[in-house]
Amino acid sequence: MADDVVQLDELLATLDRTGPVPLYFQVSSAIERAIRSGDIAPGARLENEIAIAQRLGLSRPTIRRAMEELVDKGLLVRRRGIGTQVVQGQVTRQVELTSLYEDLQSSHHAPGTRVLEHEIRPADAATAAALSVPAGSDVVYLRRQRSTDGVPVAVLVNYLPPDFADITTEQLEAKGLYQIMRARGVTIRVANQRIGARRAQGDEGELLDIDKGGPVLTMERVAYDASGRAVEFGHHCYRPDMYSFETTLVAK
Repeated sequence: MADDVVQLDELLATLDRTGPVPLYFQVSSAIERAIRSGDIAPGARLENEIAIAQRLGLSRPTIRRAMEELVDKGLLVRRRGIGTQVVQGQVTRQVELTSLYEDLQSSHHAPGTRVLEHEIRPADAATAAALSVPAGSDVVYLRRQRSTDGVPVAVLVNYLPPDFADITTEQLEAKGLYQIMRARGVTIRVANQRIGARRAQGDEGELLDIDKGGPVLTMERVAYDASGRAVEFGHHCYRPDMYSFETTLVAK
């Protein structure tokens, strides 16, 4: 993340203030070109709207609309306590049988994990059905915050059968869950997965550094090993400005 605030004086010095093209569009287009070309680096912070407007002799509504255009395109994000910042680079996830940790590594991002909860608890009805265990029986409960390059991107909740109870918090902080499973000889062969969206709940807004009740992407998955046994039930939520799912459709 860049420590210095980027000033836009030189970038916006050639605005046409008398032509037919709206000033907000000229401002947003110039900043967008600079971001996409790498002239403004991922993680860089921009001046606040008031400072930009005063320095360039533009109205604050003009600057606000330009910034909103860039936020809507996923190029900028407003973060509490930090200000307006260039997005680090959205993670696009193929809808495949991989973990988020592996997806971040393969897309050249630095994954980070904070274990929020790690305990044994009785399975509720939904978890018991997903893992094919008796309701009320012990399962491993995990709740983690996953980040990319220091920016929070997901809150992950997973339930595992009790024979995974010896997985340690240290392992979960150092590796992805599927990597840990493979090291134990577990090969995940198939999964049922559902993708959706909802509003952030509880502390998810704080953990993802988004507005309370803001939109999040969701994914629910039940994964099975080579014997057909359910070895993971997970439901995750993701920041929509930092994350997307991608799939290829083929006509029959």
